[in-house]
Formats: sequence, C-alpha cells, structure tokens
Amino acid sequence: MYEVIGSTQSRAFRVMWMLEELGQDYKHSPEKPRSEMVSALNPSGKVPVFKDGDAVLTDSTAIISYLGDKHQALTYPCGTIERAKQDALTHQVLDEIDSVLWVAARHTFILPEDKRVPEVKDSLRWEFDRNVARIAERLEGPFLMGDTMTVPDIILTHCLNWAYASKFTYDQDNLLAYAKAMRGRDAFKRAVGK
Repeated sequence: MYEVIGSTQSRAFRVMWMLEELGQDYKHSPEKPRSEMVSALNPSGKVPVFKDGDAVLTDSTAIISYLGDKHQALTYPCGTIERAKQDALTHQVLDEIDSVLWVAARHTFILPEDKRVPEVKDSLRWEFDRNVARIAERLEGPFLMGDTMTVPDIILTHCLNWAYASKFTYDQDNLLAYAKAMRGRDAFKRAVGK
C-alpha cells in the first residue's frame, strides 16, 4: 500500500488528490515538516514523503508524475508532443505561481524573523498577478490541456487555493470558474476529508 506523509495543509495534498483521482488506496500520516519521522525519510525535513513499498520519494511534482506514469492516467505518454506540452505547463505553474507563493510564505512565517523581508510581498503580488493572467490566457477548456485533466491541473488548483489562503487574489472569470470546478471534483473532496 502507498503511504503519504505530510499534512493536508501542505503539498502532500497534491499527492493525496492524485491518489483519489486514480482510485488508489493509501495510508495517510499527517506529519509536520521536520518531524522525527519525516526527517528520517527525507534529510531536508520537507513534506510530502511518499512510500511505495520500500521506495521513498520526495517532492510532490515528482511523486504525482510518477503515479501518473505508473497508472497511465492524468498524464500523456512519455515521448509525445502532448507530454512535452504537459511538462511545459507543469514547469510554468511551478516557476511562475508555486515559487512566488513559496517565497511569500518564507517571508511570512518560515524564515527566522530576522531574515524575513515583508516588503518583498508587494513585488511578489505584482509578479503573481502578471503570471496568473498568463495562465488564464492559456486555459484551453475545462482543463489546462483542454478536455483532459493532467498533472499540472492538480498543481495549479492547489496553488490557486494556497493563493486564496495567502490573500493573493485573482479576478479572471475563466480561472475562477476553473478553480471552482476543480474543487468540486469528488476526488478533491475526498482528499480534503482526510
């Protein structure tokens, strides 16, 4: 059985949602970053940590990409143009949305207080606004890749929820409708309920 280690308030949620979409059973251990259990499995102390038998994987994107490939779902086959486009979207979301939110979080509560630069958040909000508008322009249909839900949809939806919680707002109607529809998925709701 798979095991997902990390709180649903972290990127571990992405892995749980992916497993729910795939209809896979898993154990959930809601450990906090740098807990004894997490640090024993991942020297950085970061979550999520994912166990597939004796194999231990880290990084939410690597984990959900692995699961998509393993179960041949929510991903296009390796070596196809569609997969290259999917990977480009994944990297765009990580580079332009996730990273901005992560830097904001670091300067809000993660870094030691004497290392935080609260003033950077104005610049990050400007960057977020510009980047989320670009993502909204690329939205091809009900999902980022048109009619097919893929890995970047899980990452983007998680980031849009994170943005809302962090008071990074967006007002693109198509993106608001997209986020609402994604949160309405049964698999999303099951992951939230864990």
